[in-house]
Amino acid sequence: MKFSYQWLARWVRLDIGAEDLAARLTTSGLEVDSVSPVATQFEGVVVARIIDRGPHPDADRLSLCTVDDGSGEPVQVVCGAPNARAGLTAPFARVGATIGPDMKIRRARLRGVESHGMLCSARELGLSDDHAGLMELPADAPVGRDLSEWLDLDDCSIEVDLTPNRADCLSIRGLARDVSASCAAEFTPVDIVPVEPGSSADFPIRLDAPEDCARYAGRVIEGLDTTATSPLWLQEALRRCGVRSISPVVDVTNYVMLELGQPMHAFDLDRLHGGISVRRGNEGEKLTLLDGSEVDLDPEILAICDENGPVALAGIMGGETSAVTDATNRVLLESAWFRPSTIMGKARRYGMHTDASHRFERGVDPQGQVDAIERATTMLLDICGGTAGPVLLAEAAEHLPSNQPVLLRHQRLEHLVGMPFERDAVESILARLGMQVETTEEGWRVTAPSARTDIEREEDLIEEVARIHGYDHIPEKPPGGEATVGSVALHDVPLEQLREALCSAGYFEAINYSFVDRRLLQTLHMDGPALALANPLASDMDVMRTSLVPGLLTALQHNLNRQHDRVRLFETGRVFEQNGSLRERSFLAGVATGLAQPEQWAQEARPMDFFDIKGDVECLLQSRGDASVTFAPLERDWAHPGASAVIHSDGAELGWCGALHPGVLEQLDIGRSVFAFELDLDILAKREIPYAKSISRFPSVRRDLALWVPEGIPYAELHDCVVAAAGELLQKLVVFDVYHDETQKKGYKSLAIGLILQNVSSTLTDEDADPVIKRVVSGLEQELKAQLRG
Repeated sequence: MKFSYQWLARWVRLDIGAEDLAARLTTSGLEVDSVSPVATQFEGVVVARIIDRGPHPDADRLSLCTVDDGSGEPVQVVCGAPNARAGLTAPFARVGATIGPDMKIRRARLRGVESHGMLCSARELGLSDDHAGLMELPADAPVGRDLSEWLDLDDCSIEVDLTPNRADCLSIRGLARDVSASCAAEFTPVDIVPVEPGSSADFPIRLDAPEDCARYAGRVIEGLDTTATSPLWLQEALRRCGVRSISPVVDVTNYVMLELGQPMHAFDLDRLHGGISVRRGNEGEKLTLLDGSEVDLDPEILAICDENGPVALAGIMGGETSAVTDATNRVLLESAWFRPSTIMGKARRYGMHTDASHRFERGVDPQGQVDAIERATTMLLDICGGTAGPVLLAEAAEHLPSNQPVLLRHQRLEHLVGMPFERDAVESILARLGMQVETTEEGWRVTAPSARTDIEREEDLIEEVARIHGYDHIPEKPPGGEATVGSVALHDVPLEQLREALCSAGYFEAINYSFVDRRLLQTLHMDGPALALANPLASDMDVMRTSLVPGLLTALQHNLNRQHDRVRLFETGRVFEQNGSLRERSFLAGVATGLAQPEQWAQEARPMDFFDIKGDVECLLQSRGDASVTFAPLERDWAHPGASAVIHSDGAELGWCGALHPGVLEQLDIGRSVFAFELDLDILAKREIPYAKSISRFPSVRRDLALWVPEGIPYAELHDCVVAAAGELLQKLVVFDVYHDETQKKGYKSLAIGLILQNVSSTLTDEDADPVIKRVVSGLEQELKAQLRG
């Protein structure tokens, strides 16, 4: 919510400046994002009128203007604005004036003609982004008057970042009530005087969905001059709140929305037929909105309709067919209460976010509709003239929310806040917030005003008292009670240990959204079990992720596009699969590309390969001391065949690692090899409890074997065969050479392995070791068709 300090000051008597007010708002729970002046700082800029305009003798795009600046003597000014004309009233910077920190106006000679000052655009003065021409002021603006003083530009715009429960503060009135309480200032609301009807003009209103729209107020105003111009004070009030001036009718409805928090809409009455009905949409109905977009309606959408069909999306935006134009002279003002859950998410469904939907989704005051109609009527009649009919009201009171009394216990308040409170101080805080307070033996029975739909229970009232008293005034106390020491789960590998292992390997932790683009999952062939979101935050965040890898690939590509050639990223988090029922699982994943090692002088640079990513995974596995993990070829659509592996632990699939398929990377516009892994945390974080094992004090014996092994036999099978044949004497098995030579043994590869044998009770002799080696060779020959090299 962005508001003007001066506008707020008309509703509450302030004796502090804008910066102090911002600090007070923040300490009371309404966090202020920014405080900014409403215009560029300038001096010497006055209201002036162009008396005469003529062509420049040496420049087609420049003109010579004679300007009355109120000094008594007209001055000559060279101007390049296309809208400069005789009779125009505009801001004028006299010689010696300053605009901002860097511009000082001096006498100048432009194309041989002297210029004494500068006629200004709105952007040059920081009043808007309009730089198409001079800023046009009202014809009755006082010539010679200091512009900053006349427009009252000694003001600031304050932007507050509100939490969704504080819908009451999406208005000047709501903010003023809160500031009145937090600053102990007098609340000075604007009097809203009912307008006496000047005609009996009527228009039927019917509530066909009373549970969705329980209150709808309207009023017919005839004889409006919609070609009138919004007064400058109204345009300035809107501008300082971040709203653009459009036309008197639209400006008035926006002004009332900002002031009272009640969104409004105006229909061209001559373009409505039969009457207004508020109902759910029907399948096949379409509506063209004010922004020109066409939307499809269905029974989930609440619509404002006449007898010909929908004319507006309730709580979101009006329709083009009933829009007010310059030819309009009869309007129907609309002010309604819509159930928040009915409006919630509907604007995002159509890719929109409007000021009206923002407020209706959070809940507007269910008793504020008639006040808004009366306030808007008064302003419209003052600006555009016309005659107002009676206020029209359709209501289903049984469906309107009402605040019930809430019991606040004095003892409970002091216990939760941690400090004593005087009863009078509590009653004063609650009363300044507009609440009805009834004293009881235990504390108070409190009824919140209708706009405070967030007050539902005792804790809500305790929060109100604490924040208005000031969080910074609550004394700091150490927590009481006894601390308990948690047990250490030796079966679990701490997640922090896994993170540290990857950081030590050169990875950086990434945090991505759980929402991803379905098209990205389709590219990776991971979209099958994806859960679609009913109301996605954006079009590229429409499903829940089924893997951590897509988000990491997006982050990797983002880094590559910014000239980071060596990228290592990992993430821990949940993935979601919709297979009948929703299933959530926790994973640890990583992606990597670039050189295997950071660039250096001591070794030759080489790109990483499968064994580098496999080594990173094995570093993680070391934390669980798991010797039963096996790697087998992986066949998945996103995996590079021959350079990726599925990982099993005790028969369960732990995860996978390896290179991503080049075709997938090409579709993602990643023109290099990328390696990845993804491991199930529920399996990875479990380990056997470590135990002590005696170390043999006798020397070991090493025997090396050179073997011809069929090409298709993986090392894991060879390892298992050797371990089974060697028995307990085998302490370690290493592969120290791999050799391929199709000319010597086609279809075979040469492996050189070392067997380290050791006994815990005696020194091994050849008589002990030779039988072990024979059993190993025999087992390899029989089970794997391996052969000793000659």
